[in-house]
Amino acid sequence: MIKDTPKLILRDIPDLHKVDVYLKNGGFDAFKKALTWTPDEVTNEVKKSGLRGRGGAAFPTGLKWSFMPKGIDKPKYLAINGDESEPGSFKDRQIFEQNPLQLVEGILIAGYAMGLKAGYIYIRGEYHKWVKLMEDAVKSAYDAGFVGEKMKETFGTNFSMDIYVHKGAGAYICGEETSLMNSLEGERGYPRVKPPFPAQFGLWGMPTTVNNVETIATVPAILNMGAENYSKIGAPKHPGTLLFGVSGHVNKPGVYELPTGTLLTDIIYDVCGGVIGNKKIKAVIPGGSSMPPLRGDEIEGVMMDEESLKPLGTHIGTGGIMVMDEDTDLVKITLRIAHFYHHESCGQCTPCREGTGWMEKILKRILKGEGTSKDLDLLVSVANNIEGNTICALGDAAAWPVRGFVTKFRDEFEKRVKPSREFVAPNVVHGKVTSKDKLVFA
Repeated sequence: MIKDTPKLILRDIPDLHKVDVYLKNGGFDAFKKALTWTPDEVTNEVKKSGLRGRGGAAFPTGLKWSFMPKGIDKPKYLAINGDESEPGSFKDRQIFEQNPLQLVEGILIAGYAMGLKAGYIYIRGEYHKWVKLMEDAVKSAYDAGFVGEKMKETFGTNFSMDIYVHKGAGAYICGEETSLMNSLEGERGYPRVKPPFPAQFGLWGMPTTVNNVETIATVPAILNMGAENYSKIGAPKHPGTLLFGVSGHVNKPGVYELPTGTLLTDIIYDVCGGVIGNKKIKAVIPGGSSMPPLRGDEIEGVMMDEESLKPLGTHIGTGGIMVMDEDTDLVKITLRIAHFYHHESCGQCTPCREGTGWMEKILKRILKGEGTSKDLDLLVSVANNIEGNTICALGDAAAWPVRGFVTKFRDEFEKRVKPSREFVAPNVVHGKVTSKDKLVFA
């Protein structure tokens, strides 16, 4: 199945980022096809394909597009999320590098379907090289008359759309859609309370749709091959190909475009050449650092799609597979992850602001050999109190891996802590000892 599936995004065509090469290989054919349909027909085709968001939430893309209000006399926008700041996630930059014009074409199709005025490609601040590559691609599309006012003449249509590349300022929180919009507006990257949702009140108070880079880059392929054919690729409830970014203790790390539903073991052992030194796998994070981990002894038969991972208590996330061998110190790994989310918390919500700090402090105490078994229960308790109690999903992202590692690898954490100690203290009333009560000191 892996070998027979065509590449829809990473197409292995030299110089595909150049306009003339892109045109020779079917470039903008999908957009031309979209112009022969009504906007609603384009949205319905995306719905029928079963395409789900590639940014982490796996929300149905066509359904999201349908939320955009129609028949209103105000500007409407598309924000393309290329922030990609999560550890273990590095797929979107492959699109910026290898096939940026397919992303441009996808933006135009989405813009036509939803009647949008402009699209803003928001790219991670540290991605200096890839920001330049995307800027060059957008400029070449403008120069060729495929974007902006000139596209009316090029394609013989009344529809036109502008595309802008925006460089972020290095904050992970701006990967959250409403924080991204605040950042685009020049404000501090604070997530907004929802409702109102972006489709009602987005950029500059106007209706806005936010989609991931990979999601939008997939749209031209869907229109070219047809929704029905696309829906037959990979897992039925989460169809298509997916860019898996594999890192950690594998022989061939990298980004691989594979069908959803591909066995995790096939990705690790067949595609990535197995584990370095033929060591055993201790843990795998399936979708970027915010996802709960899987034990090495439970990955057999696991298929990489959202619906298959849910029963295991984890998610596909961004498809960032992080493989850890038998010698990995999972206490250090957990601390490193906790430090990241503490550092990147915007501080707006108390459970996240305080809870991420507490988790990092406790883990540092454990790593120094000063923790007790009570600290393990405290870690889980703090994580439980963060999850679901914040404006955005960063709180969940911080809580899930910590709780997952502590609960699934409790034995490894127990080896690093001291047992709780009991001290018998007298109960003194009016200067007399009446009984002895046990006080537990963690």
